[in-house]
Amino acid sequence: QVQLVESGGGLVQAGGSLRLSCVASGSTSSISTMGWFRQAPGKQRELVATITERGSTSYADSVKGRFTVTRDNAKITVYLQMNSLKPEDTAVYYCAADTIRGRAWGRGTQVTVSS
Repeated sequence: QVQLVESGGGLVQAGGSLRLSCVASGSTSSISTMGWFRQAPGKQRELVATITERGSTSYADSVKGRFTVTRDNAKITVYLQMNSLKPEDTAVYYCAADTIRGRAWGRGTQVTVSS
């Protein structure tokens, strides 16, 4: 099994920045694509960004140009740099990792953007 632990969430003013981190442990050799999802109150969980083992990235249209996903394979860590944050970015952010046994999830970290 793979365990994921997120960190770096918090409260920030609109226009500010935050950097989320997610460290994987356990059966990490089975991890392929990693990424970030978010879920705002009353809304469904949505994809934010993904990154493959080779570093190919994809982003939701709502965060393109503001968020950057990176990955350190040696540290088995994925990051999400979030700039120019908006109140609508407020959500619980979840780290995810695709493995041979399916998708693993972290417990989430709260990001709150005040206007």
